[in-house]
Amino acid sequence: MELSTVLDTVWILVAAFLVFIMHAGFAMVEAGFTRAKNTVNILMKNFMNVSVGLLLFFLVGYGLMFGKSCRGFIGTDGFIIDIIDPYSTQNFAFWFFQAVFAATAATIVSGAVAERIKFYSYLIYCAVLTAVIYPVVGHWIWGGGWLSDIGMIDFAGSTVVHSVGGLSALAGAVILGPRLGKYNADGSSNAIPGHNIALSALGVFILWFGWFGFNPGSTLSASSPAVSTIAVNTAVAAAAGSLSAMIFVWIRYKKPDASMTLNGALAGLVSITAGCAVVSPVSAIIIGLLGGVLVSISIDLFDRKFHIDDPVGAVSVHGICGILGTLAVGFFAQEKYAALAGFEGTSGLLFGGGGGLLLVQFIGVISVAAWTLGTMFPLFLVMKKAKALRVSRDEELKGLDIEEHGMEAYGGFQIFQND
Repeated sequence: MELSTVLDTVWILVAAFLVFIMHAGFAMVEAGFTRAKNTVNILMKNFMNVSVGLLLFFLVGYGLMFGKSCRGFIGTDGFIIDIIDPYSTQNFAFWFFQAVFAATAATIVSGAVAERIKFYSYLIYCAVLTAVIYPVVGHWIWGGGWLSDIGMIDFAGSTVVHSVGGLSALAGAVILGPRLGKYNADGSSNAIPGHNIALSALGVFILWFGWFGFNPGSTLSASSPAVSTIAVNTAVAAAAGSLSAMIFVWIRYKKPDASMTLNGALAGLVSITAGCAVVSPVSAIIIGLLGGVLVSISIDLFDRKFHIDDPVGAVSVHGICGILGTLAVGFFAQEKYAALAGFEGTSGLLFGGGGGLLLVQFIGVISVAAWTLGTMFPLFLVMKKAKALRVSRDEELKGLDIEEHGMEAYGGFQIFQND
């Protein structure tokens, strides 16, 4: 095996390991932003995202995503990892890298439906998304499908991973309805604070670190000249998103809110993911700044205007900022950076490339949104009609840890009175 192949294989695996550990970050963010009585449930859902996701992507998803294309819509072979050369370690490394991406798309929904969904219903959703919904989108854009053919650029997954996860989260949150006590009869919203902001901060740091596998790893090559630029773009976009979100809420609400600042960093990361290989660091900062402001506005609108209860802001962070990041490619792509990643002759509207790329990106956003919402809304609706979606009022009040799992995350902190 040539040295370059060995290095590329090791690089793909290291990047995959970094993406894998992002699931710990998601678990901490979601646990911290929700109430203590639901912590075990949050952790279990995140564990099952990985367990169910990896197995379903092994059995079905990989073939649908990367198999021989049927009219640019879906793959038709490669199931049960029937990879062309089973002795190629690089092919198996590629499968693992893609599998942890699939599990990441699934885990985004967990926070949006937190504190009220039945555990087995969540498992059904996770299986469907990782086996079918996500792989079809992945095939369109990364597997040689029709969006790839017309020139859509989503380098590391603002649409493939984050919009699919975020829009699925929207469907789940809408069909489930808000948590008990979230909204008053007059339509006003009540804050339901999370129980541990320290856990959430740790989770965001883990996610930020893991994103250096998510974005630079998508080069699939240790020798790619784009790796360093992608790493820089990833770092500065997150920093800009965090800063702009903090300043925005500081001006608006007179306090530098920590939860919104954390979500701002994630918004910057999601927003740069599509274009991390084709934009300059200065453009990455601008995209991150936009993401931080947009997520702050979006979270407020979904909560106060549309009465969609999303405990962790997943719809806004991943769905809305995923769309922003995908469209940003059409504005900010720059040929001298894009060429490093293999996109020769690619420039966006602001750098002399005209509106063609932006139109393609827009078509991609609309198509993926239609597919995701058109499949996930019916899935959640069917489970609701079957009374298999939401826990009972008593179970929600007691907490899902006791009712769904028979245990507490913090059982040792109970206070007992002496007789």
